[in-house]
Amino acid sequence: MTDKKHDPRIDEATGVETVGHEWDGIEELNNPLPRWWLWSFYATILFALGYVVAYPAIPLAHRASAGVLGWTSRGQLAGETALVARERAPLMARLAATPIERLEADPELMRAAVTGGRAAFRANCVACHGAGAAGVVGHYPNLNDDDWLWGGNLKQIEYTITHGIRQPGHDQTRTSQMPSFGRDGILAPAQVQDVASFVRTLSRLERPSASSARGRELFAANCVACHGTEGNGNRQLGAPNLTDAIWLYGGSRDAIVNSVTNAHAGVMPAWGGTLDLATIKMLAAYVHSLGGGEGFTAPQPAPSGAIADARP
Repeated sequence: MTDKKHDPRIDEATGVETVGHEWDGIEELNNPLPRWWLWSFYATILFALGYVVAYPAIPLAHRASAGVLGWTSRGQLAGETALVARERAPLMARLAATPIERLEADPELMRAAVTGGRAAFRANCVACHGAGAAGVVGHYPNLNDDDWLWGGNLKQIEYTITHGIRQPGHDQTRTSQMPSFGRDGILAPAQVQDVASFVRTLSRLERPSASSARGRELFAANCVACHGTEGNGNRQLGAPNLTDAIWLYGGSRDAIVNSVTNAHAGVMPAWGGTLDLATIKMLAAYVHSLGGGEGFTAPQPAPSGAIADARP
């Protein structure tokens, strides 16, 4: 490549001056830019200058320049949010004033509550229960099934959301405590294995055996006070039903042995201090609508515990 920028020449074929560069016999012509392109370029410069003056644009030490129009994206969002809040205010007032046990008597209000609850669930609950509310085995309960530890009607669900589960420093929170039979030395490791065998026979995961027979006696001595003689659980105590196939912490032998040995004590926040009454009612309506919600013919347990299915 040669550089002829100090000695440009006129191209014979076009009569246009070259820029002075040549590569393998090819030279660049110094044609002027199209007038329309040049004026468009100037227009973008003028637009940019006007934007910098009108809107926040120049970074400063702790903020950006304000702009003569005083517009901000935060301000626009706040205005739109306030508008939506004003539009929703009558509905939220109706929800707040309607006892939750009467919500189903107003189909229109119930539909609005479920719709609003779906949005509130995505904003507050999916981190634990998942987008589909299916939970995570070993950590968070599935809210879609019909197995409820503390009750699944609207009022019971509302109470759980409001007061949480084992919320520290909250005297109305739902709470229960299963002993760590193995870790605390209440049962020997072999006895824990026998109890696991019996528990697995309750849900038909194992056939009766000598181990489960021994476990039945240990269960009667240590577990029936909460779980009942047949293992059907007790909602007033937050004790789960051990006879079905739904397990929060897993139904394998290893999982049950771990639960009997160490116990579990999950925590759910008390949302009453964070969310307003209407939003909590909407969340309760949405969770109730997922498929496992119960009617008000179900027994009303005394306040104390978790929102959905759980196993020891």
